[in-house]
Amino acid sequence: MTGSRLFVHFSRKVCLHILQIGLCVAYVHGVRSPVELAEAFRSNGLKLTPQRQLIFQLLDGNQRHPTADELFAEASSRMPGISLRTVYQTLNDLVAMGELSSHTLGGGATRFDPNTSEHHHLVCTVCRSARDVAVSNLNALEFDGGDDFRIERTTVVFDGLCAECAAGRAGDGSTGNTQDLH
Repeated sequence: MTGSRLFVHFSRKVCLHILQIGLCVAYVHGVRSPVELAEAFRSNGLKLTPQRQLIFQLLDGNQRHPTADELFAEASSRMPGISLRTVYQTLNDLVAMGELSSHTLGGGATRFDPNTSEHHHLVCTVCRSARDVAVSNLNALEFDGGDDFRIERTTVVFDGLCAECAAGRAGDGSTGNTQDLH
């Protein structure tokens, strides 16, 4: 059974997808609005600048899990002179406030995610795009060798090909396995 439902969760849009394999995945859309983030900054005693407001706008509706460098490049095209330090500081402030989470997904630069709920990620091994998924029945996961280890958090990253990269590779004879990329 496949399908989708949309509902509201903590004032954020949540999509629930039931995949053909019976796996239920959900993801939360978006960080709070730029106006709400500005108010959150003020209420936390943080300085609100035009540069920070631009970063809030760039995060609004952004589901790409951008890096600080990606946001800096986009911000610089709109506001020449903005500093990379301002971008990093703003992102780190948002993480500290619980408005964003930061992840290193399969190497590379840290990505910033507006979905702060417990979830996992799909990462394309070709273009490195990332998106959120929530995995049901994670508690049923069994593994050996961790008897003396207390698990506090589980993060699952599914590596594979996004639809665009898979379509681009359809005619090149590859199997879609990551070994084909090396």
